[in-house]
Amino acid sequence: MAHPVARIATRIAYGATQLPRVAWYMGHGMVMRRLSKAVRQRAGGSAGRPTRANVPVPGRNRLYADMAALFRQDLANVEAGIYPLPADHDGSWPALLQRSRLFFEDLPDVHRRRENRDHRQVLTEETRGKRPGYYLQNFHFQSGGWLTEESARRYDIQVEVLFNGTANATRRQALLPLHEVFAGRDQRRLRLLDIGCGTGRFLDFLKQAWPRLPALGIDMSEAYVAEAKRHLRRRCWIDLLVANGEAIPLDNESQDAVTSIFMFHELPPKVRRTVFREFARVLKPGGRLVVLDSLQIGDEPDYDGMLELFPQNYHEPYYIGYLREDFRAIAAGSGLTHVRDVNAFVSKVMVFDKPPRQAPRQQSAHGKSPLMLRSASAA
Repeated sequence: MAHPVARIATRIAYGATQLPRVAWYMGHGMVMRRLSKAVRQRAGGSAGRPTRANVPVPGRNRLYADMAALFRQDLANVEAGIYPLPADHDGSWPALLQRSRLFFEDLPDVHRRRENRDHRQVLTEETRGKRPGYYLQNFHFQSGGWLTEESARRYDIQVEVLFNGTANATRRQALLPLHEVFAGRDQRRLRLLDIGCGTGRFLDFLKQAWPRLPALGIDMSEAYVAEAKRHLRRRCWIDLLVANGEAIPLDNESQDAVTSIFMFHELPPKVRRTVFREFARVLKPGGRLVVLDSLQIGDEPDYDGMLELFPQNYHEPYYIGYLREDFRAIAAGSGLTHVRDVNAFVSKVMVFDKPPRQAPRQQSAHGKSPLMLRSASAA
C-alpha cells in the first residue's frame, strides 16, 4: 500500500494535469457552440439545428458527475499500479495553440457540410477504389475525412472537444483488461496488435505501461499512420503499418492481445463481422481482445437519447446500427468468448477471450482412454 504522502502527491500531480486539460477542451466546445449559434442566427435560421430524440437526454449535472467518476477510476488504476501516472503528451503551448487554430479554422467548412448534409467530398476519381467505399466519407463532416495530413493534425483536438477532455482517460480504461492477462509475464515475449490505431494515442499509453512490449498498430490512412509515427517517435518496440483490418497481414495465432479503440461504430455491419473473424484468426489460444467504443442502447438508459442524437449532428452513417449491434453474438460466431462490458462515461470497454487450446486426451497403449479402460474393467 502506498505511503499516504506518496498517495497525496500522486493525486495532486494527477489533478494538476487533468483539470487544465478538461478546462481547455471544454472551453473550445463552448466557443464552438456559440460560433455555430451565431452563424445560424445571422443566416436567419434557428439558434440550433433541429434535433429529436425519442427519450430524454442526460442533464449537465449528470454528465459532469459521470466525467468525475471516469477520472476517479483513472486515478484508482494509477494508484493500483495498473499503469503509471499518465503523460498525455499534448505538446508545448505553441503546439496546443497551433492545433487550436487548425480546429477553429475548419469550423466554417464543417458547418457548411453539416447544413448541406455533404459528406462525400473525399470520394473523388483519385481516391475511388484505393480504399473501401464505406471509408471514403467525411466522417463528422470534417475536412479531408481520414485521408489528409491536416485531418490527422486536427483529429486529437476534435475528439477531446467532443469528449469534453475525457478521451485520453477513456482510452486508458482499455489497459486494465490487458493488465489482467499480462501481469507476471515477460512483456518482451508478448505481442499486441492495435487495429485502427489512428494517431497512436492509445499506443502511447500502452507503451507507458509496458515499454518493452512489442506492438503493431495498423490503420488504413497513410496520413494518420504518419502522424502516429511522429507522435510515437520517442517509443521503441513498436511498428506502424498501413493496412486494412478486414485482411490483417499477420500469421494465424500470432498475437497475445488485440485492441480496437473507437473504430467499430464507423464500420458497416458486414465489415464488423469480417474484422472480428480476423481478430479471432490472429489471436493465440488464450489471447485477449479489448474493444473500446461508444455506449449502446440500454447500457446506460439515461444516455439513450443522447446516443440517438449523435448521428443527427455528426456524419456517422453506421452508428444507428452500431447502437443495437450484438457483439456477443458476433464474438461467438468468430470463436471468441465474451468476458464482460464496463461503461466508461459515454464509452464502454468490451472484453473477449479466445478459448485456450484443449490438451489432447491421454491414450493408453491400446489406444483407449483411461476412462474407457475403467468402464470396460467394471463391466
